[in-house]
Amino acid sequence: MTIQLFLRRALLACAILSAAFTPYRGANAQDYPNRPIRLIVPFAPGGGSDFAGRLIGQKLTEQLGQQVVVDNRPGAASLVGTQIAARGAPDGYTLLLADAGFTINIAFFKDPKYDAFKDFAPVSVIAATPYILVVNPQLPYARSLKEFIAAAKAQPGKLSLGSAGSGSGTHMTGELFRLRAGITMTHVPYKSVGPAMADVVGGQIPATFSTPPTSLPLVKAGRLRILAAAAPKRSALLPEVPTFAENGLPGIDVSNWYSIMSVGGTPQPVIKRLHAEIARAIASPDMRPRLAASALEPAPNTPDEFRAMIAREIKRWVGVVKDAGIQQQ
Repeated sequence: MTIQLFLRRALLACAILSAAFTPYRGANAQDYPNRPIRLIVPFAPGGGSDFAGRLIGQKLTEQLGQQVVVDNRPGAASLVGTQIAARGAPDGYTLLLADAGFTINIAFFKDPKYDAFKDFAPVSVIAATPYILVVNPQLPYARSLKEFIAAAKAQPGKLSLGSAGSGSGTHMTGELFRLRAGITMTHVPYKSVGPAMADVVGGQIPATFSTPPTSLPLVKAGRLRILAAAAPKRSALLPEVPTFAENGLPGIDVSNWYSIMSVGGTPQPVIKRLHAEIARAIASPDMRPRLAASALEPAPNTPDEFRAMIAREIKRWVGVVKDAGIQQQ
């Protein structure tokens, strides 16, 4: 080996080692972001997740000085978009707008093709709204939750309960309710919650689980009645609606939440920057009324709190799938 060749290889080795131990530029929160950010929303435009994604995306664009581009990737109960996000680079430039289905899918599908903890880095929940049980107010057992449960117990399997589809939040909340109440009802899955509510109004089915954003117009028109909310305490948006716990059914505390996640392995300084900016956005004076207009309540938390919440929810839904005898897809 010539001296020149030896020196050339030595310099190359030094360059490789230097690159290996040079701190990742993206890990410096002061440099982040220096280009547009992609926010994957795993649902079609127009729904609650899309609204939450565009709302927080707009605020982050204003605060960060870089465009946050909403990329709708619907399909397979949010699995398509979630899987795309999981394959993103861990640099903070690929984010996921995740909702409660993120944890339900882990329990409902045999192989969702993503790991909630390895593939994603929780940043913060943005807002949440409780699931609610709505019924046709013309039914003789629609005046209270206790009457509804008594009617279901008197006719095992005869009363039906709609949902936005198998494995949806409305379906799983309905199964949790059925287990806690000790009743047997026939599950009727729809393609979305809209047709389910339409059939409740039309008398084809007696009840369905839904959320305030989609149900309140029909409730205010007197065409639906809310029997209970799956919340730990009465919602400020629904102060007149009792919780399931108030009706003697504790443990039915289920919200449809909207959150921001980054790709697993994203540097902590970037996570901290994102979290700080999301907290700032949620605390801005114009955010609360815009959320309230869509029956959403701010629900920010820390990355550690969010991670613990995900673990609790996955454990709960795995238990519900098992106890309800639901066959994984």
